[in-house]
Amino acid sequence: MKKLSFLLVAFSFLAGSYLTSLDKEHVNWMYFIPVLLIGFASAFWFQKISSEENKHGDVLKNNKKILIESLNNIINNLSDLNGRKDKVPTYDMRFEIDKLFRDDLLNFAEARESMKHLFGLQHYADIMSSFAAGERYINRVWSASTDGYIDEVMMYVEKSYDQFQHAKEEFDTALNQQN
Repeated sequence: MKKLSFLLVAFSFLAGSYLTSLDKEHVNWMYFIPVLLIGFASAFWFQKISSEENKHGDVLKNNKKILIESLNNIINNLSDLNGRKDKVPTYDMRFEIDKLFRDDLLNFAEARESMKHLFGLQHYADIMSSFAAGERYINRVWSASTDGYIDEVMMYVEKSYDQFQHAKEEFDTALNQQN
């Protein structure tokens, strides 16, 4: 069903694009409006199916485990990297970041929607606010490493670590209130 709803969204987008390209001055609204309505209805249907999937008990349980493991790995790797940041050559820091964080950041991002169902929107917002800031700082370290800005590399590794620590504190608070 999810694939069907996605295909209907894609079809309506393509059909709408085609219909508007037939005449550059006029749109045939008799065809365009039904296509538009199908697109909106399909997008709503897709969102509803996705939300129901995210609420399923097994998905929540697996995603909770992924969230815990990923966040712990990120913090442990950042702690290690922060302790040896002056020993890693500036231009090599981006490779360290790719090696240490890519999988965990991706896994956390893919599982994050489950936090809404596990902890509620307020806890989700608190966790993701710090998590997103930490992720931005990691990206800044990567960019500074590419550009050779050693001071920024040193500063943003530490800032990223602080933000992920705060995200972990918020996550632990949400976990304790859940249990």
